[in-house]
Amino acid sequence: MAKKIVEERVDTNNDEVLIEARELSYQKLNELVRHYLSEGRQKIVLKNVNGQRYIGSGLDNQAQITIIGTPGNDLAAFSDGVEIEVLGNVQDGTGNTMNDGQLIIAGNAGDVLGYSMRGGEIYLEGDAGYRAGIHMKGFKDKIPEIIIGGNTGDFLGEYMAGGLLIVLGINRDQGDSIIGNYTGVGMHGGVMYVREKVDPKKTGPAVKIESLDIEDQNILEDRVKKFCRYFNHDFATIMAADFCKITPASNRPYGSMYVH
Repeated sequence: MAKKIVEERVDTNNDEVLIEARELSYQKLNELVRHYLSEGRQKIVLKNVNGQRYIGSGLDNQAQITIIGTPGNDLAAFSDGVEIEVLGNVQDGTGNTMNDGQLIIAGNAGDVLGYSMRGGEIYLEGDAGYRAGIHMKGFKDKIPEIIIGGNTGDFLGEYMAGGLLIVLGINRDQGDSIIGNYTGVGMHGGVMYVREKVDPKKTGPAVKIESLDIEDQNILEDRVKKFCRYFNHDFATIMAADFCKITPASNRPYGSMYVH
């Protein structure tokens, strides 16, 4: 039975393993991934992934995993160093409490992308759902980063305490905003760069909307170059648009609620 389900191909040059995931439960698929990593394999390709949850969750090595298909919720949750490339869309909770590593996603993402993320990088080519970057925070010397190529839903960066969020909106319709409402609600740390002049009605009084300075520009250009390299977009076209910076107006956004 196992031979019908699991296709194994080991390349002695690249030390690569191929797993056919179509008929595997999420438990079995994750068991196989961990098995091959324990053998010292450094490259794993998962074919025909179709909603299996928790892929890459809790992994703390430097392996590379390529996913062809659509992984389920909590992809790379609590991960600490693994590099995952997804050739497809991802569902909710991707990068949940991620501590280190890299996610490169050639598709769209569901809700709560990078929830409580405290390190590592997420590069998303397409759109993100609601509450991307909620509760992002720095952890010791780690600074989490999320770069979103498309648009986002409401509550972007909600309660954000640290890290970096970039929204490029490269496929937006004419006249549409690339972020939703309630952006930065409760934000008290970190920074966002958004590729449009943000209407203050989208954010409320808890944040400041400013122009970029030279340091901001350098940070942005570095990340956009990586984005373009990953997804084959034109750097000059993206950077030709106006960006703004969103930062918290206070490190205690709700302090006045507790003052008599």
